[in-house]
Amino acid sequence: MASISFTVNARPHTVDVDPKMPLLWVIRDVIGLTGTKYGCGIAQCGACTVHLNGVPVRTCSLPVTAAANKAIVTIEGLSADNSHPVQQAWIENQVPQCGYCQSGQIMAATSLLKRNANPSDSDIDAAMQGHVCRCGTYPRIRKAIKLAAQKMKNPTSKS
Repeated sequence: MASISFTVNARPHTVDVDPKMPLLWVIRDVIGLTGTKYGCGIAQCGACTVHLNGVPVRTCSLPVTAAANKAIVTIEGLSADNSHPVQQAWIENQVPQCGYCQSGQIMAATSLLKRNANPSDSDIDAAMQGHVCRCGTYPRIRKAIKLAAQKMKNPTSKS
């Protein structure tokens, strides 16, 4: 066991866990934030994506020690009431079908829009590559990302 400290959604946490435990299980089972999903366990589907010091990472295969003394933002940390522009765009475009992959999709889209306020289709495709949606809502995801970009430029816009 190891004592590892980090912040999750701006709240400090210290956990005593096996240092090889994947960060996903610490977030879900130890801290109790279940918005981040388990999909494949080999970092290929993106369902487990969170931001680690502002960078999107796949937590299912990342040992908790990689998060030591760092800041983590999960889907719950974007907003308490789904008011983040990306979340709003997802809702307005009715992106989810089953919804299982959507927290990872949203975290990847949020990261993209922090880096690129006006992404092209190819920018979106590159940023979202490897985020698997088994329901095939990719056209709505792209549309929602473009709407979120507009909302972030003009927060009062209802587009």
